[in-house]
Amino acid sequence: MFRVLFLMVILLVGFIAGPYISGKQGYVRILTDSHSIEMSITMLVVFFVIALAVIYGIEWLITRFIRLSSGTYNWFSVRKRRKAQQQILQGFVKMDEGNYAKAEKLIGKNAKHSSEPILNFVKAAEAAQQRGDEFSANKYLIEATELAGPDNLIVELARTRILLQQNKLPTARTAVDSLLVLAPQNVEVLRLAITIYLRSHAYTALDNLLPQIAKSGLYNSDDYKALHQQVLDGLLDEKMNEEGVEGLLQWWADQSRTRRQDSYAIIGMIRRLIDSDDHDSAYNLVLDSMKRMDTNDLLPFLNQVARLQVSNSEKVIKWLEKTGKGNLSAVITVALVRAIGYLSLRANQFEKARQAFTQVLAAEDKSCIDIQDYTIAAYLAEKANDVAAAQQIRQQCLKDTMKIEDKAAVSASDLLSLEKK
Repeated sequence: MFRVLFLMVILLVGFIAGPYISGKQGYVRILTDSHSIEMSITMLVVFFVIALAVIYGIEWLITRFIRLSSGTYNWFSVRKRRKAQQQILQGFVKMDEGNYAKAEKLIGKNAKHSSEPILNFVKAAEAAQQRGDEFSANKYLIEATELAGPDNLIVELARTRILLQQNKLPTARTAVDSLLVLAPQNVEVLRLAITIYLRSHAYTALDNLLPQIAKSGLYNSDDYKALHQQVLDGLLDEKMNEEGVEGLLQWWADQSRTRRQDSYAIIGMIRRLIDSDDHDSAYNLVLDSMKRMDTNDLLPFLNQVARLQVSNSEKVIKWLEKTGKGNLSAVITVALVRAIGYLSLRANQFEKARQAFTQVLAAEDKSCIDIQDYTIAAYLAEKANDVAAAQQIRQQCLKDTMKIEDKAAVSASDLLSLEKK
């Protein structure tokens, strides 16, 4: 518009100034090697205007052509992108249906032309891995990495999942370690780390990660407790298997005060020390922890105390007798008296042991009694030359066992009838 207005102004000036200078105009002479061109000033202005008009016209034609080409290209590009989006959506549907081969074909073929190529390459890689094609899965991940760069979280998460599915645990471990540096608070990263560390038995690394897992809200209290106990068991077994009893005791001494007061960890230590026939260390640990033992963990603690084989267990027996005066459940009471019986037996206090096992067999809830209790009670009766009592104990064992089996059979039949209803 400005150019047209400019040409019109020049023409207007020419029309106004032309008559004025018509009688006074000179001329313009242009000389070259072989030609000489002469024209009036008016003709020069006209020629100048015509030249500008031609130049502007050529420019307009070129611009129109470029716009036409660009519009055509954009039309085809939009059409291709729309088609790619439709086929990718079909690929997602096929993926949900379990047709991973078709899903990979639809998503991988159109990923470059979609609005989210990185995400779609990741999905194509997952589809390829689901049908067992590791080569294609890695190829799609490489393409996604080239587009996103090396520190893209979604690509690295997908890579780690695929490595886990391929059972390449060392590589997956390296990948998840990098993810923990990149996004240490990400819930999905923590979930992957837990799975990989558990499968690779990397309990020390998982133990260091427990504070972050607790803060993330990934688990409720019961599930987190189960995970924590699984990690403790893994650590204890790892130290025992790799370094033996001495290494386990040294590791225990190096632990924090909070861990050394954890009831589950204490019971695990005692059990492994007894399994390794280090009853003296187990007994010392029992002495250190028996007064701090949580009531909820008292039953498994008593079960381990009953396994101790030491000649002098007076302190533990006194604590057991004092604890037995409290308000305890029937199961814990039986376990406590049983522990007194075993410790007394191993200290050659046969009469005290016999009284304890007699009390165990007198429990109202027969499900709390073990077959071994009858055997030990009968043995102690024979030790005291009371053959009749020993025979009576064996008969009672047979009757109680049959009652328990009958109750179990009745419960099973009731369950079957309920299922049929």
